[in-house]
Amino acid sequence: MDFQASERSQALGRQLQDFIDAHVLPRHAQWLQETRQAPPPASFMPDLKALAREEGLWNLFLPAESGLSNLDYAPLAEIMGRLPWASEVFNCNAPDTGNMELLHLFGSSAQQQQWLHPLLAGEIRSAFAMTEPDVASSDARNIQTLIRREGDQYVVNGRKWFITNGNHPDCKVMIVMGKTDPDADAHRQQSMLLVPMDSEGVSVVRNISVLNHHSPEGHAEIVLRNVRVPCSNLLGEEGGGFAMAQARLGPGRVHHCMRAIGMAELALELMRERAQERQTFGRYLSQHANVGDAIAESRIDIEQARLLVLKTAWLLDHVGARGARREIAMIKVVVPRMLCRVADRAIQVFGAMGLSPDTPLADLYTTGRTLRLADGPDEVHLRSVARAELRIGSEQRGSSAAWLTPPT
Repeated sequence: MDFQASERSQALGRQLQDFIDAHVLPRHAQWLQETRQAPPPASFMPDLKALAREEGLWNLFLPAESGLSNLDYAPLAEIMGRLPWASEVFNCNAPDTGNMELLHLFGSSAQQQQWLHPLLAGEIRSAFAMTEPDVASSDARNIQTLIRREGDQYVVNGRKWFITNGNHPDCKVMIVMGKTDPDADAHRQQSMLLVPMDSEGVSVVRNISVLNHHSPEGHAEIVLRNVRVPCSNLLGEEGGGFAMAQARLGPGRVHHCMRAIGMAELALELMRERAQERQTFGRYLSQHANVGDAIAESRIDIEQARLLVLKTAWLLDHVGARGARREIAMIKVVVPRMLCRVADRAIQVFGAMGLSPDTPLADLYTTGRTLRLADGPDEVHLRSVARAELRIGSEQRGSSAAWLTPPT
């Protein structure tokens, strides 16, 4: 396996970093100020998006648009991950990326014209509505939202929550996961439907804070009451929702994890600087063994996690999401836990300041802890890895006997 990014990816990485340093980071204070408004402003900093598009730093996540492989895109996602809003500047922000992938793979020409093209142009935002409050949504078979066909329309009834982008003024459409046939095979009950946000019966109830952190784009609770959309809004085929959800999550999890590695790098960078400029008991923090250990362990954690994600990206490129299923589950467990550990160590080195909004550390920790639930909790992914290992064990059963030493 060769995890070396292509020359084009490396050149884009340098260009991306220069763009962020010159144009994005200097506007971070403005972003913090404006996104604390309620509601947040629509079309945030369109001048930066236009400039990024002019410079070719646009839709880098989508191979059909950028020509980049998953392995090529991974280090670019890491660079963008250091700032919470940088991905949006380059039109590489979740959940729009996953929705664009779905529309690219499964959307009709009319659906692509209406929704994919404006998303690719960065003119609108979107949401993906799967999680529900009344069931364990880690098992998509539990979903209760009903999609019932009446003539040439679908009627949708259900309640969704923690729907990213649901409160964003530019969010114009959501892909709703619901059941079209509750009596079908467990993995053929669900379908996906394109539901415009301004449809009658769509109600955004609230923006749910996460660990008391308020997200400007929202983790919305949304109620759908007798929402009617034309049958032409069906994405893919009836009963194909579960399979499409799995296709969506492969590259998306690599993106999430690489962004999280970028966050961990920022936390370590802040920790290093703090340790080298702060003194206690007549010595710099970096001269205390326990602080040095925290720095070293953080570097080890980051490097291990990055290598596993790059391996997963390589597998996605060579064998597809199905062939990389075990590794996709592994990175989803490893990387958020790693980010939590590194951010926690950095907070400890900063002391009380690390808990305050004067540093990004509290937000970085919140993101890491949230990612242990988003896109499925750790336990679901651990179960997937365990099942894969036990399946291998069943196929190789008895092969370890030669290693056992019989009693004498």
